[in-house]
Amino acid sequence: MFITDDVHRQFAEFFDDRNIWPYAYVLSKKLAEGNICIDLLDPTLFEGTTPYTEIAPIAKVLENKQLVSTSPTTLHTPFVFYNDALYLQRYFIYETICVEKITALIQQEATALHDRQVALIALRELIGSLQATYAIQGSPIEEQTDWQLVAVLQALLNNFSIITGGPGTGKTTTLAKLLILLFEWQPHVKVALAAPTGKAAMRMHDALKNSVLPYSVNTKQKIDGLQPSTLHSLLGYRKDTVTFKYHASNTLPYDWVIVDEASMIDLPMFAKLLDALAPHTRILLLGDKDQLASVEAGSLLGDLCASLPQLNQFREEQIQWINQFITDQPRSLTSKHITQQPALLSSHILELMYSHRFNSMGAIGKLSRAVITSNLDALQACISVPDDQIVFYDELKKEAIEEIAKAYSAYLQEPDIAKALRLFNEQRILVAVRAGAQGLYTINKIIEEQLKKMNLLKPDAEFYENKPIMVTRNSYDLGLFNGDVGIIRADGAGVLKVWFDAGNGTLKSVLPAYLSNYETVYAMTIHKSQGSEFDKVMLVLPQGIDMPLLTRELLYTAITRAKSKLVIVGATTTIMQAAQSSVHRISGIKNRMEGLKPEEGSV
Repeated sequence: MFITDDVHRQFAEFFDDRNIWPYAYVLSKKLAEGNICIDLLDPTLFEGTTPYTEIAPIAKVLENKQLVSTSPTTLHTPFVFYNDALYLQRYFIYETICVEKITALIQQEATALHDRQVALIALRELIGSLQATYAIQGSPIEEQTDWQLVAVLQALLNNFSIITGGPGTGKTTTLAKLLILLFEWQPHVKVALAAPTGKAAMRMHDALKNSVLPYSVNTKQKIDGLQPSTLHSLLGYRKDTVTFKYHASNTLPYDWVIVDEASMIDLPMFAKLLDALAPHTRILLLGDKDQLASVEAGSLLGDLCASLPQLNQFREEQIQWINQFITDQPRSLTSKHITQQPALLSSHILELMYSHRFNSMGAIGKLSRAVITSNLDALQACISVPDDQIVFYDELKKEAIEEIAKAYSAYLQEPDIAKALRLFNEQRILVAVRAGAQGLYTINKIIEEQLKKMNLLKPDAEFYENKPIMVTRNSYDLGLFNGDVGIIRADGAGVLKVWFDAGNGTLKSVLPAYLSNYETVYAMTIHKSQGSEFDKVMLVLPQGIDMPLLTRELLYTAITRAKSKLVIVGATTTIMQAAQSSVHRISGIKNRMEGLKPEEGSV
């Protein structure tokens, strides 16, 4: 018997048909890389990816009806062939659930549309108070429209909506406006707020509580009383199983489910969420379509957004209805937002365009746009022309290390713990990889040593005064979540504790010995930084020509964490190469959704 430690080969050769081995091998490998299926029309599919030299034609593989199903309604086989793609049955079912549930939600909207429009017209005065007030003179035309209000109004008409937008475009503010109108319209509506991680859920909660929008007292109390949870908690996580308390036969008891940081949701989780919605439940997803996709399989938010040739397109009658609420004409929708051939998701994906974090014409805004659009000429111009907002270093030179260490010195010299924590969180070093000379472990050690040289630290033990740490796994018993950042300080009795921001200007502390999953956090990975923002960011890029993980989405995510100052340590060739490399996860979502029209329902 042949023995191998290649898990993909072990999987492939579990099946007794040699013809399927190369296909099963590549499919297993692609799933591990975050893909949902394999594209059988890809001429490079088997190049350098399989130990098998003989590849049978797919027609021969499809003859084995015990292993491969060619009908989406007869799923009794481990593999499914559909639209020239090969799936594992489980992932085809997940994908189909998503397509069918979204389609059903949108098809049901027509029966409620008139009543919803009447209800919103009755709230005209309140809607008027939620219009944008920021200056738009000098802004690009596409940013002048009051996209926050447009998104709110359309989402309140829809059963299924996505609100996407880059950093600082006001996704949480838009959510707050929606909740104000929703609770004024339906005071007893049941709303669930959720996010993929506990940290993201708490950020949403804090942002809503800190909003200064014109709430009534009752509405403010209702919104403050919402308790965001992780998706696992919302669905009722069951230890050591892949099932949840809530599912198709025991649906969630909510009228609305609203999910933030939706770019981090993988396909299986999204399918289970949609499957658990009651027939009357409406769902809203918020997230940045250009950010990194989920760690697990799928790039769901990006795929759904990519299924439309252009976002922010509406039928003419929809534009007329929305514009009646926008009193400032330059902020209204125009004829260029009209679509003559609406797709199923038209007017269900709304993109916020105006960034309050940084001007799109400023250095960071220009750089992020050049990267995400792979505009190499614009990117070269950003690198070549010096700017106060962005500094480039070819390598991690002494002055770069001293610059970030000096920035961290402020929190070390601040005696007040709450203020020190805020000062620490004003900057961060971001890295793309964990190992190597430019990796997480090395960079953390370099900064630690530099602060020691400056007589600001004494790292003489595992837990030392002023050490910053990040929780790397949810700890519900301690009320701490993956991504929470704290600093170690002695309390009044001289006992070292880890202090975390508990919100509302308060702190919580735990003994270091109670933490079993944590890491030093002068530097953090770009993946871990999603959803965060810092005044100053230093981005340290790895050296080398073969860095498949270094993509434009990764670079964009890192760049857009910075609000006012960005230091990039990396060769120009590395930056240019990253901007030309994109995350491409294979799935059928885009093709299956873009083929659907509003009146269609079959998959």
